[in-house]
Amino acid sequence: MTIPFIDLQSQRLRIGADIDASLLEVARSGQYIMGPAVAALERALCEFGQAPHALSCSNGTDALVLLMMAWDIGPGDAVFCPAFTFAATAEIVALAGAVPVFVDIRPDTWTLDPQALRAAIDQVEREGRLRPRAVIAVDLFGQPADYPALAAVAAEHGLKLIADSAQGFGCTLDGRHPIHWADVSTLSFFPAKPLGAYGDGGAILLKDETLLDHLISLRVHGQATAADAAACGFEHDPKYLNLRLGMNGRLDTLQAAVLVEKLKIFEDEIERRNRIADRYTQALQPHVAAVPRVIPGGRSVWAQYTIEHDDRAGLAAALKAKGIPTAVYYPIPLHRQPAYSSHPVGAGGLAVTEAKAERVISLPMSAYLDEAVQDRVIEAVIAYN
Repeated sequence: MTIPFIDLQSQRLRIGADIDASLLEVARSGQYIMGPAVAALERALCEFGQAPHALSCSNGTDALVLLMMAWDIGPGDAVFCPAFTFAATAEIVALAGAVPVFVDIRPDTWTLDPQALRAAIDQVEREGRLRPRAVIAVDLFGQPADYPALAAVAAEHGLKLIADSAQGFGCTLDGRHPIHWADVSTLSFFPAKPLGAYGDGGAILLKDETLLDHLISLRVHGQATAADAAACGFEHDPKYLNLRLGMNGRLDTLQAAVLVEKLKIFEDEIERRNRIADRYTQALQPHVAAVPRVIPGGRSVWAQYTIEHDDRAGLAAALKAKGIPTAVYYPIPLHRQPAYSSHPVGAGGLAVTEAKAERVISLPMSAYLDEAVQDRVIEAVIAYN
């Protein structure tokens, strides 16, 4: 029998009745757009994520787009990000008319390298063609980037720091969520994420109330904020006073209702994921080129459990023959993708990124991976070596 790579059905067996009841409540209410569940989710995200404010939105990509718009990042601006990530991280920079500058990753945690970031910023400043504006750090595979070091570099150069936690909501460093250091954290609720909806969804965690008001406006076609309406003496629906260009970036009430229920068990699921990851690591460390290493003081949410292997293709084929799926994330780094190959690479190049892209392979992972199934995966990996 084939093992699911990400098991979504076991969670549904656990809380499916609660989710169904919440969805039915929304259906009966008729409040399908910006209904009460949306505000309830935003409050719950603030509490769980240690953030003063949360803004839900249509998906994780739009969360990043909204920030580019709010900060007026565009032509002539440079935004620094890894190339070992999903396309959305750099895509939103290019869509804004700005330039993504690709920065190398650390060889141990595969997250943005603070030293490489400093060198890349210095290079762009020396060349003088672009204005450094922001840094996007990715919580790759569920673990936090080195935010104390990255925040120090960003502060030295007056840059905004975005924690792209699309894979990593719930990860912490010394007990603190990335928003402690970053200006904002962006989240994705794509169904396969550790906290996933029943469709698309996203959010932004932030500390600046003025930025929150701006984002609220941008999320709904640039509608007037309360301050805008008061200043203009406008007494009608704020969506009919448009002072800025915006977008349709709302989160559906149905998705919010799903996420409110899932968030109630999320801490327990993170603990389960960590126990499973520890068990993988203990069993596999002697038998593969490298097991995942989490930054000291860090806690991952283990969106994926990813190892390095000298014969990735052979291992994948051997596991597939035994009904065990694998996944290769980012086999072609962004700087080598046709859509992004014209964008600059930071000083020192991307040697680590290119090396890891040839070696990483992810194994089945979910909060509901039982020991018998996990043993089947472990034994198959060991047997291939």
